[in-house]
Amino acid sequence: MNFSWIMAFMLAVQPVIATKEITLTKNGVSVTTINQLDFFHPYTDLPLFNDQKYQHFLDQLDQQVSLKPKNASIDNKGNIISEEAGYKINRETFKERIYANFFNQNSSSMEIPMMSIYPKVDSELLSDIRNKRIGRYITSFNSGNKNRSFNIKLAAEAINNVVVFPEETFSFNKVVGKRTKAKGYLKAPVIVRGEFSEDIGGGICQVSSTLFNAVDNAGLTIVQRFSHSRKVPYIPPGRDATVSWYGPDFVFKNKYQQPILIRARTLGNLLIINLYSSEGIHYKPNKVPNAPY
Repeated sequence: MNFSWIMAFMLAVQPVIATKEITLTKNGVSVTTINQLDFFHPYTDLPLFNDQKYQHFLDQLDQQVSLKPKNASIDNKGNIISEEAGYKINRETFKERIYANFFNQNSSSMEIPMMSIYPKVDSELLSDIRNKRIGRYITSFNSGNKNRSFNIKLAAEAINNVVVFPEETFSFNKVVGKRTKAKGYLKAPVIVRGEFSEDIGGGICQVSSTLFNAVDNAGLTIVQRFSHSRKVPYIPPGRDATVSWYGPDFVFKNKYQQPILIRARTLGNLLIINLYSSEGIHYKPNKVPNAPY
């Protein structure tokens, strides 16, 4: 076989194919434009798909056109807010259409195929697991310290309405995320290497510590928990759970057969965290010491 002839042929025809552009649309509206050969290896006599390039492109396109689903939640008045479905790109169908367009020179546009995605927590589940309280803990804070109080409120909102399914683990750092100015966190006192300092997000350790005691009260499995390097005033000695984005985390596992609902909120100078589940849950609570008020 004359490979030099084949290569010359491919070089001759590729520029013609490569100049073919396809407009990607969503609901008939233009989103972006791709080249006919964007996802194929060049200089081959068969359309060899470049899956790595394809996946990278779709990761970026997904951020642009997809919508994350929203779990059902409970507001401060006890009303259930219904869940909302989302959608994302159907990647297999998208690939099929890319192949079809490779051979169809007359097509200049392609509708992005979307598929529905549904939240894990719906209204029916919430109505079932909101009834039986299995764990509770309350701590107090100085509401006069506005920055610290705001950070506590923000972190409490981040864990509020989170549902932990059977055999799942809850990571405080993963759920709350990095504490940054962009998220609204303010500078407040923190303990660093046994000394008081100020940093963004000061006060959230009170949230993780209050959650730890509520979780322990419910008899859930503590996977990871660290104490501060010195005593803190809002919790009994040895009952705290320090957290840091680049350091310690608080992690627990739901060992029960039913999902667990976390309800967290501030009320005046109190931080209140309750854990709920369904009436059919079999659990073994622990007695925990009360926090100073």
